[in-house]
Amino acid sequence: MDLELLQKRAGVIRQVRSFFDKKKYLELDTPLLSPDLIPESCLEVFETLRLYPQNTKKSRPLYLIPSPEIWMKKIIAQHRVSVYQICKCFRNGESSGFLHSPEFTMLEYYTMDASYIDVLSLTEELFSCLAMEAGIPALSPPFERITVAQAFERFAGIDLFETVANGGMEEAARRLGLDPPPGMGTGGYYDLIFIHTVEPHLKKDKPVALLDYPAFVPCLAKHSQDGKTVERWELYYNGIELANCFTEERDGKKVKEFFINETATKADSLVSHAVDHDYWKIFSLNFPRCSGVALGLDRLIIALTGRSNIDAVLPFPLTEH
Repeated sequence: MDLELLQKRAGVIRQVRSFFDKKKYLELDTPLLSPDLIPESCLEVFETLRLYPQNTKKSRPLYLIPSPEIWMKKIIAQHRVSVYQICKCFRNGESSGFLHSPEFTMLEYYTMDASYIDVLSLTEELFSCLAMEAGIPALSPPFERITVAQAFERFAGIDLFETVANGGMEEAARRLGLDPPPGMGTGGYYDLIFIHTVEPHLKKDKPVALLDYPAFVPCLAKHSQDGKTVERWELYYNGIELANCFTEERDGKKVKEFFINETATKADSLVSHAVDHDYWKIFSLNFPRCSGVALGLDRLIIALTGRSNIDAVLPFPLTEH
């Protein structure tokens, strides 16, 4: 990486810190190694071993975090304060190069007494500051806002919830020429159609916020009043997913159920990991109303510097041979 790009990268990180510091968010510095993780069937993790030279029987596995979420929420539960963190995160089993790196930089922020819509406006404000400094007006707000159901209707010609209710997702995928294998389940057919038919058609010349994800896609977001969706958005720009946001689920029983279901699903993962099955209890102690965003900072730097892939904005990319 040349000096100019190193300076631009440092400048973006400095601006992000300044933005949240001015708003009185508390910057956190939580562990990268964890004895347990939130079970997420959509990703793989890295495992390492904590050694005790004087007593090898004490040696135990630790895991590199895919997100600081598990630690940040413990601090939120205890102190009820808006927080942010810029840190390294790690995800295994993904190809390096275009948009993925096993080690990447995450910006994660949680806002007290806020919904996912409130935090979308906050994110627009952040982007406005960054876009102005970088001289890229296309990144400036307002973001286009479209629901997942509207996107399926517009780009795939599918009434999503009616099709799901009628068990027609496999047929819809075949009609779109995707030739899916049988038995993928509702979530599998949804992902297939979304990745190949919906996502590629999202507007590329300005940020697009895709709102109100279907409740059958597992995550720790609050359920909407319609019973069909959850309070979640993902942000795209130029075909790249930049950020993921929830109004955080505060019902401890629902968090516990999520952990049980995802732990069972992860039984087939490449790298299994320990799960704290008492974690849900922090949500049974009047966990504050809040909304959190996880934003891939390297991907944002791609957009702000006009680069075409993640390796171009990493000081030392992990190349594959």
